[in-house]
Amino acid sequence: MRDTGARGGDRDRVTGTKGGGQASAHAHSPPVPDARVIPVILALATRRAICFDLDGTLADSLPDIIGSFAASLVEHGLPHPGDAPIRALVGLPLVDMFTALAPTADIAALSATYRRIYPTRFTQSSRPFDESAEVLEQLRARGYLLAVTTTKGSPVARELVTALGLAEHLDHVQGTDGFPAKPAPDVIHRALGELDADGTWMVGDTTHDIGAGRAAGLRTYAVCRPGATHDRDTLAAADPDHLEGSLLPLLDLV
Repeated sequence: MRDTGARGGDRDRVTGTKGGGQASAHAHSPPVPDARVIPVILALATRRAICFDLDGTLADSLPDIIGSFAASLVEHGLPHPGDAPIRALVGLPLVDMFTALAPTADIAALSATYRRIYPTRFTQSSRPFDESAEVLEQLRARGYLLAVTTTKGSPVARELVTALGLAEHLDHVQGTDGFPAKPAPDVIHRALGELDADGTWMVGDTTHDIGAGRAAGLRTYAVCRPGATHDRDTLAAADPDHLEGSLLPLLDLV
């Protein structure tokens, strides 16, 4: 019978070491991931998501909204109240806005007129804010899932983000479809459920966004640009976790 034992100094046929010794740590250690990809791996493992309001947050769309409200009122023989009163109400449901603007009018008829007018002009002047695509792209590169959570209905919200070129940067667009609107957290819960993800931040430009994010248990980021829906003092009174002049500082917080 042939002797199969290894002689002293011969290389061990199982371990690859001399004299039957232990294998070196380097021979069997798994590769260490590049430090730059670790946050991405962790984010993907936990499926973390960030929620964004749409109008006034990702998109400079208030002029088209205000113009559509004004046109609806005028079509029904009602006076144009001026831009400021309409702007201050953006973010509330359509019925609530018209009730505040024209409490004695036929609110259902006004709402129907707005729903007819707005889709015909919702990209006349609307555009993404300069940093929106960049911020979304960087957040997705870090492994975050991104959702729009808006008071708009889902169909028109999806049409708008597609028309503005933002759809490719988003994982889900969730409108307020037959459930309570912000500041209730329902639209956030619905979006996170669709993504099967844990929410981290709610980003918006109104106190309604901040209230909804807090109610959903998310950290809140308020953005206040010139001509914003709610001014800085109003947003500060809502006590967001962060209040900034653009979306860019969010990248330093995640």
